[in-house]
Amino acid sequence: MYWQNDKPKPKVHVGDEVIDLVFGLNCRCLPVDHVYALSRAIQSVLPWLEDEPMAGLHAINVAASGNGWMRPDGPGELLHLSRRTRLELRVPAHRVDDAKALQGVKLEIDGNEMQIKSATERHLSTITTLFTRAFATEPDIADEAEALDWVAARLHELDIVPRKMLCGTEHFIATADVPIRTRSLMIADLEVEESLRLQQRGLGPYRHLGCGLFIPHKDINDLREEKE
Repeated sequence: MYWQNDKPKPKVHVGDEVIDLVFGLNCRCLPVDHVYALSRAIQSVLPWLEDEPMAGLHAINVAASGNGWMRPDGPGELLHLSRRTRLELRVPAHRVDDAKALQGVKLEIDGNEMQIKSATERHLSTITTLFTRAFATEPDIADEAEALDWVAARLHELDIVPRKMLCGTEHFIATADVPIRTRSLMIADLEVEESLRLQQRGLGPYRHLGCGLFIPHKDINDLREEKE
């Protein structure tokens, strides 16, 4: 194989200004559309979560299929969690100890019991292709092209130059008020500093409902660089 880089990516210190806290948990099932109920339950322990600018809750995700099981689509249907399923919060450094108050807590999520275990700390990624399963615009924008324009404007405010963006599935998060329109989004070809900044700052409202939180999405360049 022959492969030539256009330019080497500089080594960047990740730092711990914002990290992910990854909690083990015991929980057999959750509704597909669980994030609102989960957020409310967590805020009974961490009341600052919604108002902390760089904090957020990752919606719990399970594999689409396995051992003959297919992930259900209906919002009221149940996801069956495995022992490897984790609860993840993104928190700034000054909230890490506060967030660890969840350790040992038992929550009820729409009638499903969740026992929170101990947390481990995980640094943000230097991978330069990022993905969010859900982002929401402010105000609500139905047209995909307009939503991408809105994203580009928010990225410029963060001093991030968008080069490649792709919207994906649209879905709604049920809340006590009105459903929130969201879309998935992949952003590629970021600089490492831009990737870290976007992971730290997030995009748009409803971070406490899992919106606008970016995770690494490995492409062939990232996989190759990890091997070097």
